[in-house]
Amino acid sequence: MSPRGGYYLAFSGGKDSIVIKALADMAGAKYDAHYNVTTVDPPELINFIRVHHKDVVFEKARHKDGTQITMWNLIPKKKMPPTRIVRYCCESLKEGGGNGRFVVTGVRWAESVRRKNDRAGLELNAYKGRGNRIIDDPDNPAHEEMAHVCPTKGKHILNPIIDWEDEDVWEFIYTYHLPYCELYDQGYTRLGCIGCPMSAKAAEELERYPKFKQAYLRAFDRMLKIRMEAGLKTDWKTPEEVMNWWLGR
Repeated sequence: MSPRGGYYLAFSGGKDSIVIKALADMAGAKYDAHYNVTTVDPPELINFIRVHHKDVVFEKARHKDGTQITMWNLIPKKKMPPTRIVRYCCESLKEGGGNGRFVVTGVRWAESVRRKNDRAGLELNAYKGRGNRIIDDPDNPAHEEMAHVCPTKGKHILNPIIDWEDEDVWEFIYTYHLPYCELYDQGYTRLGCIGCPMSAKAAEELERYPKFKQAYLRAFDRMLKIRMEAGLKTDWKTPEEVMNWWLGR
């Protein structure tokens, strides 16, 4: 049974999104699928969504004045590049949709070491009677469970494949002959923003997509000028120095 208005299905175009969308179709669930435009996703991924998932709604994050939020205006605004610790890009570009809705995501424990490690603690709490499969845990992705509530945004969140391993995902895709993005056949195991600081392939991705690399450098240049105008101390002198630091060189 679907909630009134249907589910808000968070669709990224990756393998996990493909699975949850197929499961929703098999279950006959009412839903509307949404892709959050990050402005830095691989062109192959965008093309895959447009060709194979024409029903997916492309959502663009907006500033209060109505202008689109992009990676290129976020970096100067935040006065620093996104990092593994300060991941303002995810909050601004990916997490704004579905407020007040019942959201379905493809989040899985196997995707994150932190989620894997945290799973033991969650199961221990459940065993002790202090929790169960439904957790009231606002805005804490480190403690994702099958379902939980986010009171701050009025969301109910369902993660139907939270305990699936990568092998389960691919077995499902192959069994039901689901199309998937070509990048997986080119050595990618996860798809995400080009240059993401969480990716071990950030430098490689920027060389593969030189236009995105140049866009980052232009954003870093604007960032440096804003930092200088604000009187912020910095050891960076050029956008290239920011890039080298950002890539851990």
